[in-house]
Amino acid sequence: MNPPIAIRHLSSAPRILIRGTNWLGDAVMTTPSLLRLREKFPEARIAILTPENLRDLWLNQPGVNETVSFSPGENVLAVAKKMRAEKFDLALVLPNSPRSAVEPWLAGIPQRIGYARPWRNFFLTQTVAPRAHAIKMRKLTVAEIRRRTGIAPVSDPVSNNLETGATPALQTTAHQIHEYLHLAAALGANPEPLAPRLTVTTEEIETAKKKFGLEKTAGPILGLNPGAEYGPAKRWPSEKFIAAAKEIQQRTNCIWLLFGGKSDAFITRQIESAIRNPRSAISNLAGKTSLRELMSLLKLCRALLTNDTGPMHVAAALGTPVVVPFGSTSPELTGPGLPGDLRHHLLKSGAPCSPCFLRDCPIDFRCMNSIGVERVVEAVLSTIC
Repeated sequence: MNPPIAIRHLSSAPRILIRGTNWLGDAVMTTPSLLRLREKFPEARIAILTPENLRDLWLNQPGVNETVSFSPGENVLAVAKKMRAEKFDLALVLPNSPRSAVEPWLAGIPQRIGYARPWRNFFLTQTVAPRAHAIKMRKLTVAEIRRRTGIAPVSDPVSNNLETGATPALQTTAHQIHEYLHLAAALGANPEPLAPRLTVTTEEIETAKKKFGLEKTAGPILGLNPGAEYGPAKRWPSEKFIAAAKEIQQRTNCIWLLFGGKSDAFITRQIESAIRNPRSAISNLAGKTSLRELMSLLKLCRALLTNDTGPMHVAAALGTPVVVPFGSTSPELTGPGLPGDLRHHLLKSGAPCSPCFLRDCPIDFRCMNSIGVERVVEAVLSTIC
């Protein structure tokens, strides 16, 4: 571990800006670093610069005093103007993009700290070298996938020049939460990992129960989240979700809450139609909840069956166990919760081409097709029993 970088004198209650990440799951994975910063600077006024759609994620967070949000249409000058008015002493830039470093530079924040990356180091006053255990999530080429799975013919010169075998096992320190903790440690914070953490109030939960008709329920409440923003390669097949949901409902008399965004409405309607019967209880909430309502309902669930997506991270950070089929992505790098948390069931097929980090499978989708319904059903049942 490198020693903390030398920051210029700060008052006992500095004004610190955290340039937050742009995606829901990534934002949840930054919460341990914010908690560690709060430990280091208990009197600091810590603000987070965040996309407008994630603003409410930070309500009631112990590591954050305030939010500065921006909409998709706001340019870098408009965002910088908002920050300039707050007169921050220091900015910690969590994303790796050039823009995220330009914003605090234009705002005139005197100390600007972030990872050293091409096209942006000029805009930072101090750069942080990559971690020793950092792993780059590299997309496999189609040729590599064909070689690893044995599809490539012997005469394929491109594939045959590539390394064979599945991705080697990764240490728990490879996880993305350590990337953000490493940046916080550059300011002198404790680098030891914490579980990602979000909070909702009892009042929020009761309000959500009343709004969505969940005040009187007989069986356990379970969540099902069949979508994934990144692409089809992250989605366990809908017919498998349907089969698993039917079996679990029959064996537990559960109440299913179907989650997703507006773009997931079609698949959730398919699932709702397939599993509904006179004895079942199901609420299709895709596209119908605010972020805070989603959080409250996920907290209410005994477990969430989900793909690798933002709500997976939210549920785990709220203390709800998750069951997740993993295919194109790696639970060792971006899995939910703290690595090794036995409350969660992160299911992999062992396909030699997994993880490939592609949006679409170029072959036969064996990574997800090989994760059977009964395996998922047993994982959910073991979680709630």
